Amino acid sequence: MEKYRILLVEDEESLLNALSLNLEMEGYHVVAVRDGRAALDKFRNQHFDLAVLDVMVPLMDGFAVCQTVRLEGNSTPVLFLSAKGTGKDRVEGLKIGGDDYLTKPF
Repeated sequence: MEKYRILLVEDEESLLNALSLNLEMEGYHVVAVRDGRAALDKFRNQHFDLAVLDVMVPLMDGFAVCQTVRLEGNSTPVLFLSAKGTGKDRVEGLKIGGDDYLTKPF
């Protein structure tokens, strides 16, 4: 049986490691990157069943990554993970193509 593939984009190393470990222990294959440009590259060159995107990552924020891949026709489900928890941020994330929005801490 093939494992579901998750793209995890988080710049905080301790959170990246903890999330990766937990997801792998649940049986998922995790590809972890720490900035938006690397995330966009992974989106363009690999298949994922889910993307977990931090909004505030270096080089290209999570909103821009999501908006770009949606404009390119990629429909991979996107879960935003962010410390930005205002209603405006949530609406923006969903409006540009995110499927859900989870605020930190969780």
